[in-house]
Amino acid sequence: MTDKASEPLEPEAHPVPHHLDVEDDDNYSRYLLYSKAEILFVLKALVQKGVMITVYFDGGNSFLLTSLNHIGADGNSLIFDYGSDDEMNRRALQADKLVFTTTLDKVKIQFSLKGLTQTTFEGRTAFGGKLPETLLRLQRREYYRLTTPIANPIKVSVDVILADGTKTTIEANMLDISGGGIGLMLPLSMGETFAIGNVFRDCKFTLPEEGQLVTALSVRNSFPVTTKTGSQYLRIGCEYVDLPGTRLTMIQRYITRIERERKARISGLE
Repeated sequence: MTDKASEPLEPEAHPVPHHLDVEDDDNYSRYLLYSKAEILFVLKALVQKGVMITVYFDGGNSFLLTSLNHIGADGNSLIFDYGSDDEMNRRALQADKLVFTTTLDKVKIQFSLKGLTQTTFEGRTAFGGKLPETLLRLQRREYYRLTTPIANPIKVSVDVILADGTKTTIEANMLDISGGGIGLMLPLSMGETFAIGNVFRDCKFTLPEEGQLVTALSVRNSFPVTTKTGSQYLRIGCEYVDLPGTRLTMIQRYITRIERERKARISGLE
């Protein structure tokens, strides 16, 4: 497990709600599993498929990547892959709440643990945790996040005020898009400008074959990503603010079309 990717990472390239404490949100209550048998069924699938899991802690300001390696025979204990970053591991062990989020067959999976312990598994250092009391299994169309083309990226125009008070318009590459928001690639130097909670009005981007969209964007998360070449960029996760239903339809239509085209190409290669 690591907080850096060996190649350009599309962080959160899986459906995610706009905040982490969805288990406590009545809007998601019908998607929660309470049965131990149902929770274990989902977790065993994560083990079998070796799914990567993003773990958030420190109020969502820190994260690392892991996978679920083992479930105890009694079904009450979990073993997760450990990380190579000692400082990040230490902070994770000190955290009193950690949110685990991933996707399984395009369904969002999320659960929380009240702390981790250090243990060993198959001769290696690992994280230990207890079976979560609840587990979110969310399949909602607006949360499916599509990774956008890298070779010919969609450009997002954002009007910003820099730290020195200068007003300017920047163009950021779009990393991914969903019915709930978009991910942007920005220089590390833009971290202060794109602080969590900042809202940018009249942001513009054009979806091929759909047209231009104009919407306000609210910054929901921000973290640096390291590529395999050692270069870094800032990944900014943004939520649409008051997006009209007609514009949401455009986005969902674009996502559906791109997914269909990608599946067709894959089928043609098989």
